[in-house]
Amino acid sequence: MPRKIRDLLKDLRKAGFVLVADGKGSHRKFSAKDGQSVTIIPGRDGDDVKPYLERQVQDKINEIKP
Repeated sequence: MPRKIRDLLKDLRKAGFVLVADGKGSHRKFSAKDGQSVTIIPGRDGDDVKPYLERQVQDKINEIKP
């Protein structure tokens, strides 16, 4: 069973990202607390996560870890 968008959002918040703004439609913009890393998450909470999006989010999380 694929992960859901809500799972990615939890991962981002747990890593220290904060919601900057709701974008156009179902897009959400997150920024790291240091303000350097920004990621945009498309989709609604119950949508399945595409493999490319899961990789991008994991890369962003790894990017801000010391």
